[in-house]
Amino acid sequence: MMLCPKAGSVPIVHFVIMGCGRVGATLAQNISERGHSVAVVDQNNDAFRRLPSDFAGKKVTGVGFDRDTLVQAGIEEAFGFAAVSDGDNSNILSARVVRETYGVDNVVARIYDPQRAEIYQRLGIPTVATVRWTADQVLRRILPLGSTDELRDPSGKVRIAQVDYHAGWVGSPLRRLERATGARVAFISRFAEGVLPDDGTVLQENDVLHVIMRVDDSADVERVLTAAPKEESE
Repeated sequence: MMLCPKAGSVPIVHFVIMGCGRVGATLAQNISERGHSVAVVDQNNDAFRRLPSDFAGKKVTGVGFDRDTLVQAGIEEAFGFAAVSDGDNSNILSARVVRETYGVDNVVARIYDPQRAEIYQRLGIPTVATVRWTADQVLRRILPLGSTDELRDPSGKVRIAQVDYHAGWVGSPLRRLERATGARVAFISRFAEGVLPDDGTVLQENDVLHVIMRVDDSADVERVLTAAPKEESE
């Protein structure tokens, strides 16, 4: 059962992780420690030994793209799903079932082959190639919108952060984002490659946005970018 949001705090939401290898176990524990509900699915019951003894989430033995297994794991109420097993085919099939059958928007699949990862990115399924993988990268795609620190200056007054954005910003010139927030776009990550923006750079779907801002302005920048853009006056 999905937990109720805490008043005045980030809502507690439910996640399903497919695969309980080192990656899946790390993700599940991180999510649990953040106070969210999580279920881990693996067809090998012994894999759950990687989870700590005090793990508060649910363990489900089964195949990650099997609908009965997914329902048992709580996919019908899930906020996010991560497929991080050792098989590319299993991961992408599970991600598609969860996205297309259960309508879960926050889905990410771990893909070993970077070329295949780019293909699935273009199909609208966020992927993480193994060579660039970290648990934080997956969390950024399935946790509620916000920002994550990447660098701060020694005074602690300026930060570079990866900032989430509302889908309505897709197709907008990056200069428009800068005018709306007062921040600066440092660079974007597009298909696992860094891109330095120029006057004509437009935000594309699945771009990862890295922004320079004053720490004191962070909440305002996040609020603007995670909401639908307002029409600009002529």
